Amino acid sequence: MTDRKPSIYIPTLYLAEGLPYAIVNMMSVVFFKSLGAGNEFIGLTSFLYIPWAIKLFWSPLVDIYGSRRGWIIGSQVVLAVLIGALSCASLAPQAIWAALFVFAVIALASATQDIAIDGFYLDALKLSDQAFYVGVRNAAYKIAWLVGAGALVFLAGKLGESLGTQQGWAVAFTACSVMFVLAALFHRIYLPHPQVRRADSGLTWSLFVRVFSTYFQQERIAPIVIYILIFRLGDALMLKMAQPFLLDSRSNGGLAVSTANLGIIYGAAGTLALLAGGIAGGWLVARGGLKKWLWPTALIQNSAILLYWALAILKPAIGWVAAVNAVEQFSYGLGVSTYTVFLLGTVKPEFKAAHYATATALMALGIMLPGAASGFLAHSLGYANFFLLSFFASLPGIVAIFFLPLDRPGAPADG
Repeated sequence: MTDRKPSIYIPTLYLAEGLPYAIVNMMSVVFFKSLGAGNEFIGLTSFLYIPWAIKLFWSPLVDIYGSRRGWIIGSQVVLAVLIGALSCASLAPQAIWAALFVFAVIALASATQDIAIDGFYLDALKLSDQAFYVGVRNAAYKIAWLVGAGALVFLAGKLGESLGTQQGWAVAFTACSVMFVLAALFHRIYLPHPQVRRADSGLTWSLFVRVFSTYFQQERIAPIVIYILIFRLGDALMLKMAQPFLLDSRSNGGLAVSTANLGIIYGAAGTLALLAGGIAGGWLVARGGLKKWLWPTALIQNSAILLYWALAILKPAIGWVAAVNAVEQFSYGLGVSTYTVFLLGTVKPEFKAAHYATATALMALGIMLPGAASGFLAHSLGYANFFLLSFFASLPGIVAIFFLPLDRPGAPADG
């Protein structure tokens, strides 16, 4: 329908896509830390990333059965129910283990929603609009992180001071469940019905194989896969331990930031900085092309890791911590926007959802494994050396850019 504006539904879709990711991979870190879990346990929760790493195996179902619009709305109803269950789990006597189970199921539902939304994005927008809106979608996605790791964490921390830690988290998760009820209702009413050609009427083994084989048959697939796997290595390490570092006591090498103040740091200036970075990244690619901007934005993004190394050494006042976080958010938005444009350029029209799910699953695998090791590394090295290691771990991904086929016909390098 022509009256459905992408400038409205693209942000709402990617807010809904980013929020359960933030719950599972960011809010859970603060939740477990506030209940006394150690950094090694928190690092191992990176295995909650498994559904995002293996979602390519059920992505053909979304391509072939039903509509992606229907998958989106159904996933959001399921997520509303599951996050409500998480509110109950947070009050259980063994809250850490009860919540861990619910987080795992939320991850499965969230990965399915990702497949549908990313495929819908490719269906609903013309090719010329996809690069333009990539900054908007990435900004909306990261704003959802800041809602989860910012506003909802602040709510949990503030209420936890008066009601009790577990009760504060229960209220925060309930508020998030209500958000998904509203998202499902809005998208049921507002999302357009794009006309798309289905790949086939039924899923067969040969079709299943063809879905994935066509992705891996593209030109110079080896450097593409290597790049996707290793580019996020440095920030995967840093991001998993950034919040534990800020929350930890100064005697343990942290900055002793309260849960409520952590929510303010992630949800205030960081939101505007991320929005600016995400939109700037999409604008740069739309104007100058991916070949021109992929490497510079990657360098800016990964150099921001060194700011956490400086925080660990200098241990400044909370105002400086907020400023560093804002710079990191801008740098992240800038770099991931161009990275996402590259991922979009690796899909084939016939299997859009499955191919993009394959690309992002490879990315998820490259994030999950270093994240799982991050707690042990931070414990053995100390925070300062750990963040320095994270920066050096990002360098191979930057070098890999020079081996990508950015000059091939149809690549988004053409701008």
